[in-house]
Amino acid sequence: MIYRDITQEQLVSLVTQAVRDQLRLQSRRVPVGISMRHIHLSRREVDALFGRTYQLTPLRPLSQPGQFACQECLDVIGPRGVLHKVRILGPERPEAQVELAQTDCRMIGVQAPVRASGHVEGTPGVLLQGPRGVFSLPRGVIVADRHLHMSTAQAAAFGLSDGDTVRVRVEGGKPGILDGVLVRAGERYELDLHLDTDDANAFQLRQGQLVTVLE
Repeated sequence: MIYRDITQEQLVSLVTQAVRDQLRLQSRRVPVGISMRHIHLSRREVDALFGRTYQLTPLRPLSQPGQFACQECLDVIGPRGVLHKVRILGPERPEAQVELAQTDCRMIGVQAPVRASGHVEGTPGVLLQGPRGVFSLPRGVIVADRHLHMSTAQAAAFGLSDGDTVRVRVEGGKPGILDGVLVRAGERYELDLHLDTDDANAFQLRQGQLVTVLE
């Protein structure tokens, strides 16, 4: 790749990041991204909960390119309780999805299965409360599976392919092995191990902490 009109400071930064990436690949170390409860909406739910033509407001970018946390939040209402101010993530999706930890599900009385993102067939629904009222979501509540995002090039460097499952070793105060981690490889992804808050708490993991992908 040829860089033009680049300052020396920017060049040093690019080279430093490239070296760090290479060392990480050699050691099979990946950063942890702890995913708190959140909501993905389709245009249908945005219209119903915020008004027609309403556009979700980006708050901050997420680790995966093009993904962002929104300023908007909703209350998630289940048979036995309410989760207040659950963050919406953008952009809009073809179908709504509510990703909760198992602890969250128990709090509101929902029995959600462990699923890969987007696989919502046969999942329970909830009520979503927004500024324009309550929307009954018929399905879409899941406990997100453990998954490892990586670009196609990063996957090749690890000797992995999209759809593989791997084991991940955690070190620290509560060391252990995370099994059954799904690899999601593609050009739109960046290296990041996504875990929910239950997994993170069980292993005393911190945001950005490095863990090791095993053979």
